[in-house]
Amino acid sequence: MLRKSATKAGHLVSNSPTGMNKLRSIFVFGLLTVAAVSASAQGVLPEQFGRWAHGVCPSWKGKLAFPDTALTKESAQKLVDDEFYCSGEKGVTVIVRVFEDPSGAYEFYTSQLTVGMNPTTIGGATAVDKKSLLALVGNYAVSIEPPGNIADADVVRLLKEFEQKAVHAPLPPIRGYLPDVDMVQGSQKYALGPAGFDAALRALNESKFAAITPEIGFNKGAEAMLAGYHSASGKTETLILLEYPTPQIAEQQLKHIQPILGANPDLRTATVERKNSLLSLVLSPASAQSAASLRENIKYGISVTWNEGSHTITDPPWLLMVKNIFTGTLVFCGITIVLGIAFGGVRVLTKKFFPGKVFDRTTDREVLQLGLSGKRIDPTDFY
Repeated sequence: MLRKSATKAGHLVSNSPTGMNKLRSIFVFGLLTVAAVSASAQGVLPEQFGRWAHGVCPSWKGKLAFPDTALTKESAQKLVDDEFYCSGEKGVTVIVRVFEDPSGAYEFYTSQLTVGMNPTTIGGATAVDKKSLLALVGNYAVSIEPPGNIADADVVRLLKEFEQKAVHAPLPPIRGYLPDVDMVQGSQKYALGPAGFDAALRALNESKFAAITPEIGFNKGAEAMLAGYHSASGKTETLILLEYPTPQIAEQQLKHIQPILGANPDLRTATVERKNSLLSLVLSPASAQSAASLRENIKYGISVTWNEGSHTITDPPWLLMVKNIFTGTLVFCGITIVLGIAFGGVRVLTKKFFPGKVFDRTTDREVLQLGLSGKRIDPTDFY
């Protein structure tokens, strides 16, 4: 017979070895269940999409590690998930990163772009080369490697898995200010902090300009957009756009950046100008004319609108106006005829039924006479 004793916690614990083993098994099973639930809660990628499913293909590389960096911290990365999918003998690695908002996701997305990447045929914020395909879906940044193993239709099917989960908000407007003419595809970089800005300078081989990073004013709400451009001389120029919340902050930071550029001989060739709340810097320009031409193509303008209540006055067609005139005249004539008949009828009926009592009362009538003639006027002559 098994003897049971109560613990301090009030639970019954078996003293037999068999009971202890069962409890251990239950405890281990519980831990595994909790771990599995936690892992599934953290998972973002689907088990299957189309003909692709989790598996171990000949090209499987195993699970990947993603250590935090200054850039991922600045972009407010929340979690990373990766899976290897198989379809027949082909396999692809899918990596998805989730960020707090689309701006952080866009910063990381542009940091992964490399020169030579081009937009894909699936549209949206996507880029592809032989090594990988990058896609931005709201606050999700997705990478697929290698893109040659998967069809566009399957990529679209996978991205739809994130459409309903993602936070959809407008991307930073500054991305639309970059000129399109002569842009080096894959060189676009967005930065919302110093880590992203320094990483963009390194990617564009402009690390010597990192001296201006502390003076940009990211702590004051600045945003940066960078890209490389081909010049007429064959040299590549780098354009930096810095947008601030107000023109006053932009002017203040301009006065901080100009001394840094002027004090360093290697940086003096760079030019900086302000237009309202936007600063534009051309690093290592081929010539002053080339820098000016690049600035002219910046798609940034100021528009002032005044919201005021208004109404539109329109004249009716002239035929309608003529019709209304005739209608009004006929109605007026009809009313006068009716009133005239009514007035005359009342007078006739009154004289008939009340003769000499209302009208034609000669005794109550008197005519003033000037006496110019000797004949007196008889009031009855008026009736």
